[in-house]
Amino acid sequence: MNLFIRIRSLSAALLLSVCLGSGFSVAVAAETYDIVLAGGRVMDPATGLDATRHLGISGHRIEAVSEQPLEGIQIIDLNGLVVTPGFVDYHAHGQDNQANRLQARDGVTTALDLEGGRYPVESWYRERSGNAVLNYGVSVSHHGIRKALWPEAEEPERWAYAEAGPNELGQILARFRDGLSQGGIGAGLGLEYTPGAGYDEVWSIFDLMAEHRLPVTVHVRRARGEWNPPHSNLASIQEVLANAAGTGAALHIVHITPSALADTAIALALIDGARAAGVDVTTEAYPYTAGSTSLRSAAFDSGWQQRLGMSYGDLVWTETGERLTRETFERYRAPDYPAETTAVIAHFIPEEAMHLAISHPAAHIASDGLSWKTGGEHPRGAGTFARVLGHHVRERQSLDLMTALAKMSWLPAQRLAPFVPAMADKGRIAAGADADLTVFDPERVIDRATYTQPMQASAGITHVLVGGTFVVRDGHHVDGVFPGRALRGTGAP
Repeated sequence: MNLFIRIRSLSAALLLSVCLGSGFSVAVAAETYDIVLAGGRVMDPATGLDATRHLGISGHRIEAVSEQPLEGIQIIDLNGLVVTPGFVDYHAHGQDNQANRLQARDGVTTALDLEGGRYPVESWYRERSGNAVLNYGVSVSHHGIRKALWPEAEEPERWAYAEAGPNELGQILARFRDGLSQGGIGAGLGLEYTPGAGYDEVWSIFDLMAEHRLPVTVHVRRARGEWNPPHSNLASIQEVLANAAGTGAALHIVHITPSALADTAIALALIDGARAAGVDVTTEAYPYTAGSTSLRSAAFDSGWQQRLGMSYGDLVWTETGERLTRETFERYRAPDYPAETTAVIAHFIPEEAMHLAISHPAAHIASDGLSWKTGGEHPRGAGTFARVLGHHVRERQSLDLMTALAKMSWLPAQRLAPFVPAMADKGRIAAGADADLTVFDPERVIDRATYTQPMQASAGITHVLVGGTFVVRDGHHVDGVFPGRALRGTGAP
C-alpha cells in the first residue's frame, strides 16, 4: 500500500515507515513555504549562528532554518547578503507611518516610544490598530499625565513647572495605573522637561513600577539654576540609579551621551557598578554628536549654557538652518513667535563620548528619532542603524558586526521580554520566532540622512519583513501593507 504524507524530513519519513510496517511505502513531499529567503549569511545574535542558511517563512513566523534548499511560493536569492533579526528601536518618537517607512529603510521592524510615551494609552493603540507599517507600542507618559492635570489651555507650561502636592501625586499615580492596565509598557519620564517633578514624585513612580514589575524609561533631569557644580550631570544619573536600587524597579536610561556629556565614561562606570550590584539597568546611545529638541522647552531655561556646556552658536534653527545668536535665540524662543517647528539641532555631544557609548556592553542602539510631520529635524530618525553598520562596523571597525546586531535586535528584545510577552518571539532567527527580518549588504549599507537633509533613506538595506510581510523589497517601500502589531505591557488584561 502506498501512503502519501507531506512531511518535512527524510529521517521522519523513515521512522514513520518503520512504524507502519513493511507493507507500506511512504512518499515524502517537501514542505512548501510562503517565502523562502535562500542562501543568505544568517547572523543570529541569540545563538551566535553565522553561516549560510535557507529560511522558510509561512504566515508571520519563521518555520525552518535549513542548511539545505527549501521549496517556497516565493524564493528570494540572498547570496552575498546578511539576514538578521529586525531591529528593535525602543526610543522612536516618530509614531506615524511616514516615520515608520523611513525607519523600515533603516532596518527597523519594531519602533516603540518608551521615553515620551502616550497618555491616554488605549485611544492611541486604537488609532494605530490595523494601520501600522512597523510593530508599535508606548509607555505611559509622565508629561502626558501632567498635561492632563494642568491643561495647557488653562495655563501654558504649568504642567512642566508645577509641584505635585499630595492630592496631585495621588492623581498622577492613579492615572499611571490606568495606563498600565491599558497596556502601557511601564513609565516614560522626561525629567529634563518637567523640572516641577520633585524627587518624591519620581521615587513614587519608580515604586509603582516596581510593584507592577514594569520598567521605567528615563530622560534624566539636570541641575537647575545659574550655577552648577562641575560634573553635576552625574547627580541625575545617581538619582535614578538610587531609585532603581531602592525600589527594585527595572530602569532604562535613554541616550547616555547627551545626558552625561563629558562625564559619559563615569556615567557608564556607575551603570556597570550598579549592574554588578544587582540593579536592573540598561542604557542606549545613538551615533551622532548632536541632539535635537524644542527651543521653547525647559531644557533652555536660564542656566542652559552651563548645564549643557554649549552656547548660542552651537544651536541650529531647523526652519532656516541658521546658527543662533543671543538675539535670534530670544526671538525664536518667545511663545508668540510664529513657527511650524520650534526644534533646534544642538551640537554639544563630545565625539569621544559618543564612540565610547556605542561600543559599551550595557548600551543598546536606539534612535530617539522625532516625528516627521513637520519635515524632520535630525537624521537619527532615518539613519541611526545603517550609520552604526556602515560607519562604526565597516569603516571604523570599532564594533564587530555580530555585536552591533545584538545591540540592535536580540539585546533590546531580551530586555523587554519580561515586560512585553510578544517580545519573546522577536530578536532571533529560529523556527517558531516571528518573521521580523532585515536583509542588508554589508559592503554597501550606510546612512544618507544629514542635518540639512534628514529625511534621506539609508542605503544597502535590501529587504525588511515585518511578521512575514515585506515592507521593504529590493530597497524600495512596499505600498499598501500594514503588518505592524501592537506590543503591550503585562499590565494589560
